[in-house]
Amino acid sequence: MELRDYIRILRKGWILIVAVTLAGIAAGALASILATPKYVSSTQLFVSVQSSDSSSASDLVQGGNAAQQKVRSYVDVVTSTSVLTPVIEQLGLDMSSQELANQVTASSPLNTVLINITVEDPSPELAAGIANAVGESFATVVSDDLESPAGDGPSLVKIATIEPAIPATAPSSPRTSLNLAIGFLVGLVLGAGVAVLRGTLDTRIHGTHDIEMVTEAPILGGISFDPGARKRPLIVNADPRSPRAESFRSLRTNLQFVNLESTSRCLVMTSSLPGEGKTTTTSNLAVALAETGASVAVIDGDLRLPRLADTMGLEGAVGLTDVLIGRADLQDVLQPWGRGSLYVLPAGRIPPNPSELLGSKAMVSLIESLTSSFDYVLIDAPPLLPVTDAAILSKLTGGAIVVAAAGRTKRNELQSAMRTLDHIGGRVLGVVVTMLPTKGPDAYGYGNYGAYYGMDQDKVDGPNEMPSDNAKTQVRSR
Repeated sequence: MELRDYIRILRKGWILIVAVTLAGIAAGALASILATPKYVSSTQLFVSVQSSDSSSASDLVQGGNAAQQKVRSYVDVVTSTSVLTPVIEQLGLDMSSQELANQVTASSPLNTVLINITVEDPSPELAAGIANAVGESFATVVSDDLESPAGDGPSLVKIATIEPAIPATAPSSPRTSLNLAIGFLVGLVLGAGVAVLRGTLDTRIHGTHDIEMVTEAPILGGISFDPGARKRPLIVNADPRSPRAESFRSLRTNLQFVNLESTSRCLVMTSSLPGEGKTTTTSNLAVALAETGASVAVIDGDLRLPRLADTMGLEGAVGLTDVLIGRADLQDVLQPWGRGSLYVLPAGRIPPNPSELLGSKAMVSLIESLTSSFDYVLIDAPPLLPVTDAAILSKLTGGAIVVAAAGRTKRNELQSAMRTLDHIGGRVLGVVVTMLPTKGPDAYGYGNYGAYYGMDQDKVDGPNEMPSDNAKTQVRSR
């Protein structure tokens, strides 16, 4: 994927990223709240070594070097049992020397004779008390035990406290600001990672960019998702000023630029699987074409699950099946719709052999008759993957327009549908993406044209208004 694909995924998953980031901040805040406050106190010791009571300058230098060498070993002595056991007895601590050693840290700055003893404890007073007691015990152990002279003379190593420990006024941990910052960064990275992983593993089509990954066929249009489409499927007629209705008009405009080298304006509308908005798209496109004054015939070629008649609000008991088997004449079952020259041929009764009927000579003759009589002929065909009906019809017409539903159709399903048409020699004129989101990175950019329409625009008449007598005569003469 390219950088823009990752940016699109992050834009699309911003809610997830924000949620995980907030969860990380909350975890950091909770860790700070639940953590026991710890206080740190430190004492600093000075170590000196003398050769004798009357020392020369060179002896002092040698004593300083000896002190630096000894300090490096003394650092480990601070946390030894011999130093910590007297501290436990002195302060009456309820812990072992090993447990106390975990609270005590000793260090020495490089090339110095200083030893820093740091103690961490939930009580600031106890932390300071332990630090001072450890310093005193350490000085006693070194002077009386480790560096005790052979005779009864004083120890040549002197340890003095130059900075006694005092109780801390603020806890050293938890560091709330640091925990919140870490929670923010971890949540942000984790949220972005989950969003990218989800976007990478999601093979569904979400927008035009996913179509371009599957096929080189042109994208003829994008139809936004409408939760009320079942109640008013013919949006071009029900609400002609809406942006969704305008998207069908944009599809109508783009349709005029495809299949220019062919004189056939008979098109098959199909999809990969059921439920992708194929029938709704066919119906609204037919209404949009008829608005221009063109004569349009729309055929319900789905002889397995016909829905065109219900969508158009017509009676579909008699239709295509009856014409193909010679039971009815075309002009008797072709039903007019609206004021313009739009006619609908329902599917009729469901036959036991749909594929054979759609590939028959009678179907070829019917398509030729309608193509010669109408400017546009649209066939609402079944999906490509379950059955071969649409692929058969694509060979008999000028080509197929494939409808793909955003958020529902998978890329491999669309690719298989395209491959089916290619194997049979059918021509793909383009792809129409339906159910697109109205906002976000996957929204189709046909724009909001609703504001450009006048509020007094007359709506297109519905299916209950029958065509004029002149229109009826024109169809029958064909």
